Amino acid sequence: MKALQITAPGKADFVNVPKPGPKPGECLIRPTTLSLCASDIWMWRYSPAENYPYPPGSSGHEIIGIIEEINGDLPGLQVGDTVLTIYPAQLGMAEYFVVPFKNVLPVPAGVLPEHLVQAQQLGTVIFAAKQLPNVIGKSVAIIGQGSAGLWWNAICKRLGAREIIGIDLQAHRAKIGLQFGATHAIHNRSTDPVPSLQEILDGRLPDIVIEAAGENDSINLAFEIVRQDGLVLQFGVPHEQSFVVDYYKQFRKCITVKHVVNASQEPGHTSTLAALKLIASGEIDVAPAITHRFPFDEVLQAYDLQRTRDEGAVKIIIDMPKPV
Repeated sequence: MKALQITAPGKADFVNVPKPGPKPGECLIRPTTLSLCASDIWMWRYSPAENYPYPPGSSGHEIIGIIEEINGDLPGLQVGDTVLTIYPAQLGMAEYFVVPFKNVLPVPAGVLPEHLVQAQQLGTVIFAAKQLPNVIGKSVAIIGQGSAGLWWNAICKRLGAREIIGIDLQAHRAKIGLQFGATHAIHNRSTDPVPSLQEILDGRLPDIVIEAAGENDSINLAFEIVRQDGLVLQFGVPHEQSFVVDYYKQFRKCITVKHVVNASQEPGHTSTLAALKLIASGEIDVAPAITHRFPFDEVLQAYDLQRTRDEGAVKIIIDMPKPV
């Protein structure tokens, strides 16, 4: 079978490898639809040098697929069913892969796979949101209006935030945030966010800042724009192992900083199942975030577009080949 393999920072190749067979308690999955996010780009370009080369299949992890084989008893599912898979190792960018039963989730019928696949990342946002304090009536700024930031807009709106301010360096991303629940948008390449936020919030700064970009500048921006004694949730996958951080500002403001990872380890994947329900019911319309599609053979072009965020790109779908 064909698989993508990330071999060095910024370098990946298609390789031919044996089709895997499921061990007891595993399913063989044929992916049909994947989507990309910042962690794909981290794995492709920013991972520590000692992690390269990654195994074949890197870096697929937002995946809708078909069960091709089941080794054991999997109640409620059978060969031929469409499922969402949780793949913490991010090795699903291949024509087939295997996963344990616990990471195979049934999906609602009658919903487009490119919509259902968004439940993986939306589920990570729901998982992280459980670590927030009560946000009812609070002001929340969300730095980064890629797909993760958009899902944060939607969830903060559902949680009762009074103001939700989306901030992004790219105008098209700042604008689309308004469709997902942001009450205000700031394009911080052309606008200083501090006075803009103070104007929106009657002289105040946000109670909570969610950093969803993972850049050195965005992490420091979070400390700059949060109010005294406020909370910063660092959600964006960091692009470097070490950053130059304005620790003095963090110290003097008495900022609480939280990090939340490992949603894929949540017992029962309850956050991802909740995300599937929100998408299937239409309570969160993910369609406007999906801007580009590429066939599997052109996945490297898709990676590059996901990195540059040009051409109005937000969420990119990868269509896998059908078996011959």
